[in-house]
Amino acid sequence: MAEMDTSSGGGHKKGPGVKKGKKLSTRIDLTPMVDLGFLLITFFMYTTTLAKPKTMEINMPYKDPNLKEEEKNKIKESVALTILLSKNHKIYYYEGMATDPTKPPDLKATTFAQKNGIRDEIIAKKKMVDGMKASGALGPKDETTVLIKPDTTSTYSDLVNILDEMNINDVRVYAIIDISDVDQNFIKETELANGIK
Repeated sequence: MAEMDTSSGGGHKKGPGVKKGKKLSTRIDLTPMVDLGFLLITFFMYTTTLAKPKTMEINMPYKDPNLKEEEKNKIKESVALTILLSKNHKIYYYEGMATDPTKPPDLKATTFAQKNGIRDEIIAKKKMVDGMKASGALGPKDETTVLIKPDTTSTYSDLVNILDEMNINDVRVYAIIDISDVDQNFIKETELANGIK
């Protein structure tokens, strides 16, 4: 039992004939305080919100039952922007989808930089598509479509960063697709032409 004794050992001497008064010792029992401390620790441990795992919310596209199977995944070349994530946080991009391997696209390189980065290219593509919609070259349902193709040498953080760019720039239609051999060859040819290892 924890206790504290506050009695004093000394006293004043009285004159003759005066009886000494009996001093009472004050004792404070600290055992309930220890119990209270543990109860409070236990209470706060159980009531504290533990760190919740962070997840990314992905909205799946609406499936129109009236569309034919070949029309479901049809994307117009004019609204498409293909982004290739490569090693060393390098980003390659081109207009369209490059469906013809005999006609290589105009592959350009950029990074996640604030100025002259991939964000500027996405904004430019959105403006171009909006201009085509305003002129009547595209229908009102046509939206800027971004195809994201991470290479095997890219990092997970690059994929998260490019998805953040989709959210920041309000790109409503985008897809993460496995990179094709044709796209990997485009990257290799561009790196060889620019002397990048």
